[in-house]
Amino acid sequence: MLKKLLCAAGIALGLPLVPIAASAQGGQPVQLIVPYNPGGGSDLFGRMVAPALGKALQETIVVENRAGAGGIIGTEAVVKSTPPNKMLLVSDSAVYSIIPSLYASLSYSRNDLIPVANLASFGNVLVVPANSRFKTFQDVLEAARKTPGKLTIGSSGAGGITHLAAEKLMEQAEIKLVHVPYKGSGPAISDTVGGHIDMVFTGLPSVLELLRAGKLRALAIATPNRSPYASDIPTISESGVPGFSAMISQGLFAPATMPEAEINKLNEAVQDFMRDPKTVETLRKMMVEPVYQSADEYKQWLDAESNDWAGLIKRANVKVE
Repeated sequence: MLKKLLCAAGIALGLPLVPIAASAQGGQPVQLIVPYNPGGGSDLFGRMVAPALGKALQETIVVENRAGAGGIIGTEAVVKSTPPNKMLLVSDSAVYSIIPSLYASLSYSRNDLIPVANLASFGNVLVVPANSRFKTFQDVLEAARKTPGKLTIGSSGAGGITHLAAEKLMEQAEIKLVHVPYKGSGPAISDTVGGHIDMVFTGLPSVLELLRAGKLRALAIATPNRSPYASDIPTISESGVPGFSAMISQGLFAPATMPEAEINKLNEAVQDFMRDPKTVETLRKMMVEPVYQSADEYKQWLDAESNDWAGLIKRANVKVE
């Protein structure tokens, strides 16, 4: 569902769903690496922002998908790039805030990546089947405390943001759920609709249409404030677990070797792009609010997220194969 929404937004912008080149005068091509397959969120955001980056750098931007290993292959290519090759990365923030804490043998660290700009942030929402006995988030808490280890919660895969959101909920709410990992959010959502699992965390845009169609019920959202696109969904924080948050971010990253002046230039280009009325309209069609942060502000936010997830991964003994 999310891929359909993203593709629809891309078509509305006239964006092709194959690698493109955003031309600017002078300089050599800059590879904008998307570490996932075409058609997903990172891919669309990369194509949306590429022309603005090319204009700012006065160079040609070539968008290239290098999928594999959950985003690691494409990210490694960027951090290992050296002059005269120039590379940038558009990815969900997991490559910076989660993956370095999951893999002991990873060939890069957070210090090898510079967060340039936050392209979008949105929250995970906890959903249950439409016919679930759970009508509110409090119902889940009460049932989980009465029967520890009986309720099931799905995720898009072990070690991913939706899995970690579930672990965080168990820790902060002091409950025990059974984690059921899937290969992607699609199967997890489908099994929730079908009643095969009790609940799942997933990004709000990916299930908004299912919620409107009455196929799922949203109990709470893992954001500091309610979403403007679903203001009837209470936050987890206001529903019994104060301070709970599990956000998803799409960002622009650069290798640590990139000069600060270029980082700031790219961030300014993204800020201008995000303030363009056409961009704002497109993002809101995707149920995503524009984000305006400097490179330093984005790094500070990501570093706080990284520390939070690293601690949780260690305490919950999260392992990936």
